[in-house]
Amino acid sequence: MKNYTKWTLLGIAAIMLSCTTDKVTAPVQSTNHLSYVDPFIGTGGHGHTYPGATIPFGMLQVSPDNGISKWDWCSGYHYSDSLAIGFSHLHLSGTGIGDLADIRLMPVTKKVAIDQQANSRDSIPYSSRYSHEQEAASPGYYKVFLEDPQVMAEFTTDKRTAYHRYTYKEGDKQSVIIDLGFGINWDQTTASTIRVVDKYTVSGYRHSTGWAKNQKVFFVAKFSKSISDYALVTDRTYAVKTSVVTGKKTTAQLFFNTLDKKELEVKVSISSVSEANALANMAKDPIPFDFEHKKSEAAAQWNTQLSKIAVSTSVDSLKTIFYTALYHAQLAPVLFGDSNGEVRMENDSIRKTEGFEMYSTFSLWDTFRAEHPLLTIIAPERVPDMIQAMLLYYKERGTLPVWTLYGNETNTMTGYHSIPVITEAYIKGIEGFDIERAYQAMKTTMTQTDRGLDHYQQYSYIPYTLLDESVTITLEYAYNDWCVAQLAKALGKKEDYAYFMKRSQAFTHLFDPETGFMRGKSEDGNSWHEPFDPKYSAHRVHADYTEGNAWQHSWFVLHDVEKLIALHGGEEKFTQKLEQLFTESSEITGDNVSVDISGLIGQYAHGNEPSHHIAYLYNFANKPWKTQYWVREILKTQYDTTPEGLSGNEDCGQMSAWYVFSAMGIYPFNPASGIYQIGSPVFEKVTITVDAETSFTILADKASDKNLYIQSATLNGIPLNRTYITHEELLKGGTLHFIMGDTPNKSWGITTKQTPP
Repeated sequence: MKNYTKWTLLGIAAIMLSCTTDKVTAPVQSTNHLSYVDPFIGTGGHGHTYPGATIPFGMLQVSPDNGISKWDWCSGYHYSDSLAIGFSHLHLSGTGIGDLADIRLMPVTKKVAIDQQANSRDSIPYSSRYSHEQEAASPGYYKVFLEDPQVMAEFTTDKRTAYHRYTYKEGDKQSVIIDLGFGINWDQTTASTIRVVDKYTVSGYRHSTGWAKNQKVFFVAKFSKSISDYALVTDRTYAVKTSVVTGKKTTAQLFFNTLDKKELEVKVSISSVSEANALANMAKDPIPFDFEHKKSEAAAQWNTQLSKIAVSTSVDSLKTIFYTALYHAQLAPVLFGDSNGEVRMENDSIRKTEGFEMYSTFSLWDTFRAEHPLLTIIAPERVPDMIQAMLLYYKERGTLPVWTLYGNETNTMTGYHSIPVITEAYIKGIEGFDIERAYQAMKTTMTQTDRGLDHYQQYSYIPYTLLDESVTITLEYAYNDWCVAQLAKALGKKEDYAYFMKRSQAFTHLFDPETGFMRGKSEDGNSWHEPFDPKYSAHRVHADYTEGNAWQHSWFVLHDVEKLIALHGGEEKFTQKLEQLFTESSEITGDNVSVDISGLIGQYAHGNEPSHHIAYLYNFANKPWKTQYWVREILKTQYDTTPEGLSGNEDCGQMSAWYVFSAMGIYPFNPASGIYQIGSPVFEKVTITVDAETSFTILADKASDKNLYIQSATLNGIPLNRTYITHEELLKGGTLHFIMGDTPNKSWGITTKQTPP
């Protein structure tokens, strides 16, 4: 059962006026959007989200851990479960990997044998059952009643500190476990320390390896009651007459004075650098212990961010899906630097940022498509800091980030999609970073020889005989090259522009006109990879495609759709092939099918990102009513209000950002172009707050489940007969007005040249 913290409109307005939040430029609004957010959406199925407490892009994500090491528990939590082993402070939202879950606390009411070896959660002596009927979550807040110790556990956060409140039964022993040894999935502890600093304070660190090979988390925990006694264990051995333990795996049990009130509050701050920095992060909070105040502040920050887009509809379930998606799209990237600007890099060097906040958790293969474009609208003030963070990673490694987690480059997934993020920001007029330095980073990254770029530069594509996933990598490098070319052109670098534009045609080498698919090609430039089955999938091993098959990856030509259409033999053949994609059987063949292929409509796989732009391709082939139909079909079938409400991994905001854009009626098909393709708006009215003086409104008269086709459109009162708008038009403010109907208008949006400038 979903529960929400109730707020009055007057209360929210008062909180928002009394609290300061970082870099908020939107006008204060009193509308309460919190009640439409359900953090449990995506915690079931393959969504891999967590229900715990965090603030927008916050450093901490305090959330329950079930303790199971399986793919669907990558966030630490799955809705199908009903056993908790504690509450840790770092979690990933909707990824396919199982790192983090660091610095775990658990309230208990009895002495526990913490020296007991725990190879799985079944051997953890302090786990507890819980029921969804006694669990609740809203933005910035989570609570659950732990049935075995009979303790209500509540959590909220600010930028760098988590706040716990444990309510015990009267007369029960009040105790807390700190376990730094137990890991889930990829994560394994390599070293840890727990230190009882004084009667109110515990500090320490946990070093681990996993997907991030060098993860170091330092922490300080302060308690509202004095510690009356404690027990410390290192590597299954109780320590005697000491206040500090160090080992591979350390655990502590703390006991507290129970003579006063039933509630025990805890503040926990972390740092990648040191315990001293964690303490300094906590010192930024002047309030000793006031859980309700911090909970209110977190709610106010979320309401401010959610108010950036206001939607009007009589269907509450659509509001729930939309605002939950808008919430999920602002969980990552996460703040990584300390309050003094220091941050640990993966080689253990400590860097100090000047004039910007450091970020990590860049799931760029996913988020460059829609989540980062969304941030240019609802959080443009954060974009320069994120780019400066990418440039700091470049300074350390010599290449731009691929997938950065807790300061570590994982090199997971294909392409270098920090490049479109940087190009997009510059094209959209976002300042606050050194564009010449950024361009040099982009150029250097794309002219080095790692990750298949040596083959790409030698052959103008990557032969399948030399590297797995050669087709996907070639297509993505071609797009990266186009993005470099656009920035070169904007900066007046003509030779570079010509060079990278030529390279951006690499996709043409892999198109097979006989089958109509992008296919693996050998070094000789003539031989295709045989045998060929467009439905065949092999997950990350001896595959031509990344987490997919030929049906899903052959459409990734964001930068030259006209050429892609021509390769297919013209608009009619192109759209026939597109229609076959959506109507083909959903069978996926092979013995090692990628689990990421989900959310199938025919062979279209909405549960994984390579498919996300495909429905908008009809716009380029003069059949926009087909885009309108399939976008609505995806919106209707791939999202709902249940825990299984995401058809695939959330992937740090991309799945949700697709919904936010598409439900509004626009989508950043080619993010670095600064252009949004028009789909089919779901809401009667959408108002986007651009700044304190400017808003952009999308009206869709008669929009409904049946009225999904655009009959006509105007932009600021002037007839609009094209299937796109520009970011510049959005920033200027005004009104995009659609008239919707239940039958296609095959004249609207049809032009002799559909490709935008």
